[in-house]
Amino acid sequence: MTNTKQNTPIQGQAPSSGLTPLTQWGLIFIEGPDAANFLQNQLTNAVLGLKRTLSPQIAHSNDSVRLLGYCNPKGRLLASAWGALIPVDANADDRFALFISRDIAASTAKRLSMFVLRSKVKVTDVSDLWTVSGHFGLSHAISSFAISDSQIGLRLPDVLSNHQSYARVLIAQEGINVIDDDLALAMWNDLEILSAIPRIVLATQEQFVPQMINFESVYGVDFKKGCYPGQEIVARSQYRGVIKRRLFLGHISDDGISSNLAIPGTELFHSQDPSQPAGMVVLAAPSQFTSGGIDLQVECKLEALESGEIHLGSLNGPVLKIDSLPYPLIEI
Repeated sequence: MTNTKQNTPIQGQAPSSGLTPLTQWGLIFIEGPDAANFLQNQLTNAVLGLKRTLSPQIAHSNDSVRLLGYCNPKGRLLASAWGALIPVDANADDRFALFISRDIAASTAKRLSMFVLRSKVKVTDVSDLWTVSGHFGLSHAISSFAISDSQIGLRLPDVLSNHQSYARVLIAQEGINVIDDDLALAMWNDLEILSAIPRIVLATQEQFVPQMINFESVYGVDFKKGCYPGQEIVARSQYRGVIKRRLFLGHISDDGISSNLAIPGTELFHSQDPSQPAGMVVLAAPSQFTSGGIDLQVECKLEALESGEIHLGSLNGPVLKIDSLPYPLIEI
C-alpha cells in the first residue's frame, strides 16, 4: 500500500476538481446467472432492466445506476449502496457492483449470502482487494474524464453548491494503491453531504425506515417492484401518511466543538423537549465553502422544526441551523 500525504484541506478554498481515494467506501460484487432476480427480491429498488456497462464506459443515468436500500424485516435500513450492472466482459454473466460504506460491507455481503440458497449467485466483498476512489469536477467539464479498461465507474447525481454544479464519479480498481489528497477528499465528503442523499454507515444501521431519510425522494425506493425484506412496512409508511421524520441539511460552526459531536449517530435534542432525542446525525463533513463550518445531514422530527432550537449532542451542544434541501420531498 502506498500512502503519501500531498496537502491539507483549507476551509473556504474549494477545488474545482480532484481525484481522491475513498477509504470509507467498500465494494461488493453480486454475480451469476440468477444475480438480477436475486437482488430484485432483496433490495428497495429495482435492478431488473438495468443496462449493462462495459469498462471503460462509466455507468450513468437511472437506466444504468440506481440507489439501493437493504432493509431488515422491520423495514429499517441495514445498508444503502450505489449499484450498477458491470460484467467482466460482453460474454460474461451479470455482475452487479455495489458501492457501499466499507464498515458495513462485510456484514452486508454475509447477510446477502445467507439468502442465496440454490440460486446461481455469488456474493463477494472485495473491499480489501479493490481501491475505491472518487473523482469530482465542474459538470460542464466532466465529460473529458475517462477510466481505463481495468477500472469500473459509475456517475452519481450532480451537486449544486456555491453557484456551481459539480459532477461526481465513483471508481474502483483491483489492487490497493492509496495516495492521500486531503483537500480533494474533504471536498468529496462535503459534496456528498450537500447532495442530501444519505449513506448508511455502521453507526446508523437499523435506525431508519427509508422515508425517514428521504430515500424515496432521491429515487432509492420502487413502490411497484414487489416484495423484499421490510417491504410491507415501507409501503405502509408511504401510503398511510405516517412519515413524521425526515432528512434535512444543516450546518454549525465548529468553534470549540468536540470532534465526536459531528459524527454519524450523534443525537439531536430540541430545546422544548429535552426528555428524548429529536433526531440523529446521518453524515457530516467540514464545509469547503464556509470557513469554520460543518455541514450535516440529519434525520429529525418534523415538529421539532416548527419552533425552538435543535442542539447537537445535548441541550448544551451547538445550535443546528437548518438549510434548504436541493430536491422536493415526495408526499402522498
